[in-house]
Parts: sequence; structure tokens; C-alpha cells
Amino acid sequence: MSVSSTETLETSKTGRAYTRSNLANPVAGTRTDITTKVGRLATYSLGFAANEDNVRPLLLVHSVNAAGSAFEIKTLYDHYAKYRPVHAVDLPGFGQSDRDDREYTARIMTDAVHAAIARVQEVHGPQPIDVIGLSLSCEFVARAAAENPGAFNTLGLISPTGFEGKARDERVPTTRGQSWLLGTLRFKLWDSGFFKLLTAKPVIRKFLEKAWGSKNIDESMLEYDYHTTHQPGARYAPYYFVSGFMFSKDILTIYESLRLPVWMAHGTRGDFVDYRHKSRVAGRSNWTIVKFDAGALMHFEILDQVVKSYDQFLALS
Repeated sequence: MSVSSTETLETSKTGRAYTRSNLANPVAGTRTDITTKVGRLATYSLGFAANEDNVRPLLLVHSVNAAGSAFEIKTLYDHYAKYRPVHAVDLPGFGQSDRDDREYTARIMTDAVHAAIARVQEVHGPQPIDVIGLSLSCEFVARAAAENPGAFNTLGLISPTGFEGKARDERVPTTRGQSWLLGTLRFKLWDSGFFKLLTAKPVIRKFLEKAWGSKNIDESMLEYDYHTTHQPGARYAPYYFVSGFMFSKDILTIYESLRLPVWMAHGTRGDFVDYRHKSRVAGRSNWTIVKFDAGALMHFEILDQVVKSYDQFLALS
């Protein structure tokens, strides 16, 4: 993958000029930058033509970590583009979207999901769509579904957060954000230096090995993760992530409130296997929960099994 650090001037859908390093797009297809209340978002689309609007579109939303981007859902994106309209988005602070020095919270990420859905419906009409979130973005897509259920046909959750540790079942939408930790991370003496250490290639590799539960990671993801974390402003959103501002204290309450068909898939390997609270939704008629012998990014390991399960779920929904 050829990635240059040369900065270029680009133009958004609204004609606003902005500077962005020449990072390769994380997925193929048409990129459209949209201006929203949470900033400029890069969206991607593939697998549809003007005469195919009768096919229900699919929106894929990547996870949040130090190196998040739509590359994390690339295998699903490429697969489903052969059969249906597929869309993806870089969340605020990641990928090709704006990486301004601003607050990055669960509310902002949820609003970005709403904006991405609106973009899909602008292309295909106001029909309900299928949405899949990955890891922490499952919290954002679930909240978006609770707030605007009419926009969703089904909801897919891959390796969702919110079922681990102490139950996050408060009734008010607060986060686990810790301002003291954010202030420590943002202290000028080590602000940039700490992020450089966090995003060194060996560190990124170690994180991916923990997610996979194996050393057999996807090497192309490692390369993209390294390049995307070395773009201007790359540290701002991850610091809010590490400080807890994207983790909602009421997410179990949100999950329990969902009435649409939900497909949840999780693995059994790696560091992300704590789903002790899934009993709160398991057995509900609208929830389908499947488990795979894989890591958190199972769609890079066993794509055929994952899409077979998801397609069976859609056929019954």
C-alpha cells in the first residue's frame, strides 16, 4: 500500500476546502465527504447503480481505538458490494474524516451514525436500512437505533462492548469519561510523544494480536493502522477514547430497549471475550446471538462463516 505524507487540498460535498494528508482511502468505491453538525465525515459507497435502488442498502461502522478507520470492516464491505449497495463511514477523528482538536464523545459518534444513515437514505430513498457496528461502535449504532428506529431494518453487532465488566445499566446517558486522565494525556510535555509510542508498529501489532487472539493477524491492517495514526490530528479522538468519554454508562439499558431484529456475533479468543451480561438480552425473540471460534475481528479470519450466519439472520428477519 503506497501512502504519502504529502498534504493536498481537497474539497467536500459543500465546496469547503480543507487540507488532508494523502492517506489512501480505507476501502474502495466512491468517497463522498459530507458536512454535518459533528464535522466533515468521509463516507464510502460501492456495489450499486442507479437502477438498483430497490435493493436494501447496508451501512458498516468501524470500531474506535487508537487506529480506527473503515479499513476495519473492509472484508465485509468488499463481500457485500457484490450483492447489494454497501456503505461505510470514517467516524469523527478517524480515517479521512475531520480530526480537529475538539471533544469526542459517545454523543458525537452517535450523531455521526445518524448523519451516515441520512447520507445512505439520500442516495437510496427514505427506506429503513441494515446497519452493522463493530466493537465500541456497536454502542453508537444501538443508541442511534433507539433514537430513530424507523431508519433501521435490522441491527448487526460484531464483538460489541457493553456486556463486559460491571453492568453499565444506568438510566441516564452519561459516559465513563475521566477529565483528569484526559488532561494527563494532553499535557504538553508528553502529548505528542506518548501517542507516537502508542502507535509504533510493534505496539499496534501487539494490540492486533490481542484482538485476534493469535499472531496470525492481517498484515495489511497493520500497515493501514500505522499510516492512519501518523496523520495530522490523529491523537485527538483516541485520547477521548482512552479517557472513557465514548463508553456510555447506560448502554445495557439501550440494548434492552431495542425492539428491531438484532444479530450479535462474538468470538472466543483474544482479550475481548467478556460477555457476562449478554444474558440480559439472550433469549429475546428479536435477538440472535452467535459465537465463533475466532477473535474480535472474526470477519478477517472466518469471513465465510460470519456472512453465512448474518445472511441466515436477514432471511428470517
